[in-house]
Amino acid sequence: MPRQIPYIIANEGCERFSFYGMRNILTPFLLSTLLLFVPLADRASEAKHVFHTFVIGVYFFPLLGGWLADRWFGKYNTVFWFSLIYVAGHACLAIFEDNLKGFYFGLFLIAFGSGGIKPLVAAFVGDQFDQTNKNRAKAVYDAFYWIINFGSFFASLLMPLFLRDYGPAVAFGIPGILMAVATLVFWLGKRKYIHVPPAAPNPNSFSSVARTALMSRQPGQSRPGLVVAGIGALGAVASLCMTPQWGFVIAACLALVMVLAFGGIGVSMQLDRARGLHSDEAVEGVRAVLRILIVFAMVTPFHSLFDQKASTWIVQANSMESPLLHIFGWEFTLLPAQMQAVNPILVMLLIPFNNLALYPIMRFIGITPTPLRRMGMGIALAGVSWIVIGAIQLQMDAGDKVSILWQLLPYALLTLGEVLVSATGLEFAYSQAPAPMKGIILSFWYLAITVGNLWVLIVNAGVKNDAVSAYIAGSGMGVIAFQMFFFAAFALLVAAIFALYAIRYKMVDNYRSDDKRTATN
Repeated sequence: MPRQIPYIIANEGCERFSFYGMRNILTPFLLSTLLLFVPLADRASEAKHVFHTFVIGVYFFPLLGGWLADRWFGKYNTVFWFSLIYVAGHACLAIFEDNLKGFYFGLFLIAFGSGGIKPLVAAFVGDQFDQTNKNRAKAVYDAFYWIINFGSFFASLLMPLFLRDYGPAVAFGIPGILMAVATLVFWLGKRKYIHVPPAAPNPNSFSSVARTALMSRQPGQSRPGLVVAGIGALGAVASLCMTPQWGFVIAACLALVMVLAFGGIGVSMQLDRARGLHSDEAVEGVRAVLRILIVFAMVTPFHSLFDQKASTWIVQANSMESPLLHIFGWEFTLLPAQMQAVNPILVMLLIPFNNLALYPIMRFIGITPTPLRRMGMGIALAGVSWIVIGAIQLQMDAGDKVSILWQLLPYALLTLGEVLVSATGLEFAYSQAPAPMKGIILSFWYLAITVGNLWVLIVNAGVKNDAVSAYIAGSGMGVIAFQMFFFAAFALLVAAIFALYAIRYKMVDNYRSDDKRTATN
């Protein structure tokens, strides 16, 4: 193992503990302390709004971090300076525990800092390998992934206890200390790292080819793609004009969705016009990315469901019974936020289970576990998990006392869905995108998570509408149960559409070292 790798792995472990430590106690803190001024009936909804707005920021700012690293400062400098912003954000959470504006500013700094480094650390690990030691890279990435789940597990288990027993200043301060340690450890390895300098602007980048395709004129032909992109731009402006009614985050994110969706359609309509001005490889690379974006768009409902385990599911757990448990002579009761510790443990168990049992069984019965089939199954399983969590909510709404341990089943289903979607999604995208376009893929993957959380904000705002509230009341269900079944139906509907798209999608192999690509079903 290269001698600099332990510094990066230790940095990642501390950073992940700091992130999940604050993230997993954010909803309980908002409900119990910061948002006490909000009427009780609206407090859970407001807490969810704050939480998912934060997550949107975390997965939007990788665009900025990746661009700064690739074009200007390099990965090391970008990670180091964004890490300092990250530490400052943690300090704000600990200091401004009873100050709304100060606390929200801290959340912004953490979203900005963690988002800025998110796409870079794993890539920085890859920079440390060359042809002489590349055979060790898999073992290092396995350790890298393991430390992420290790940090997440202990953060989910311990930080709710610190919040309960020592208060928010300590509970948010400890993740800040861990992030400061992560930054220090990363800095200590500075002279040992291999530093890859920023690349020069690429004339055949995704944005360059897309711009050429939209703007190019051909004799006797109109530019329908540019018209479609223009419609998207007008829709984005209209969305931004709705900021006073919708709020900035929803309006801005919808504007981004409009630009990407209509712009992507417009580029696909005129893509061949970029030939001659750009290489055929670059043009086909953009085409591949646009096909992948359709897949990513259909994955957004999964992220809507998955990220609500740290918001909606905690709100539910707050009203559940927590029985006294006995393990190795230790008696304890689970706190609602501690249920999230189930996720990283199951991830570490389910990945080998899938490889050793699930996928071989599928092959035995004649079903090849292709990446798209795995992802479709994952989206469907997420939908099923929300049917289960919704059924639990119906029991609670009927006045029955329900044990928090009943959440283990939906957690297991959702985590299996996560392994099938998240662990497969980037593998699929990297196999489909040519080498020059692989960098943009990670940015779009993070944007898919942003859009998934946008759907949560829209639904959360929608149930406050009088007409929607009246419809829910007429359904005989409570608001929380109705939302749970709505999201379940959303995911299952998209899973069905995804299955149809997967049948028609022609896979290509871009892992090959030569330029030959193989088409398969």
